[in-house]
Amino acid sequence: MIKACLFSLDGVIVDTVRCRFLAWKRLAAELGFEFTELQNESLRGVSRFEALGILLRAGGLTDRFDAGQKVRMASCQAAWYREYVERMTGADVLPGAVSLLEGLRREGISVGLGSIGRDAPAILERTGIRSLFDCVLDGSLVSHAKSDPEPLLQQAALLGADPSECVVFDCEAAGIEAALKAGMRSVGVGDPGPLREATVVTGSLDGFTFDDLRWLIREQSRKCV
Repeated sequence: MIKACLFSLDGVIVDTVRCRFLAWKRLAAELGFEFTELQNESLRGVSRFEALGILLRAGGLTDRFDAGQKVRMASCQAAWYREYVERMTGADVLPGAVSLLEGLRREGISVGLGSIGRDAPAILERTGIRSLFDCVLDGSLVSHAKSDPEPLLQQAALLGADPSECVVFDCEAAGIEAALKAGMRSVGVGDPGPLREATVVTGSLDGFTFDDLRWLIREQSRKCV
């Protein structure tokens, strides 16, 4: 039985990854070199200061700056990221997300969202989809690494669902790992390779429905018997 679906924000519901890339690209331009989308892939899932280190290595500038200068650069990137986030609209919601969320609510499935970012509630408001979530945990309530199951267990408790009744939607291996630790099933959204530990994987939410979810999980359960 599925009672609740728990979603990650970045890369599943909206593409804030694009906003982060634009901010890093802008910083690289200020430093005199080009930073590409392919290089940006290496920044996924790391802290801002770790990302800054990767960026500086990409530009051959690893030993050029002291700690204070790096703090200022990281602050500039964060400010530019917020600037891009503030421009987000409903057009930035990823294909299929709204349709799936609305379908889940029609089926009586509770819907939660967890994000380490403190701007998650503001992003949901700007994109016009806050009302589609029954609970939202952002960075002010979540302090654990993404692979930690605690935020997922918090959401399940808030939604009155047992972990075995929850399905997690995430585009990162760390999120799938957290679902496993929490005793929850999961849907990996994106490239199957890094998401191979998910219960099922879909390339995107575009065209993905609750009926698809029920069928995929039922088929996967049969394979495990």
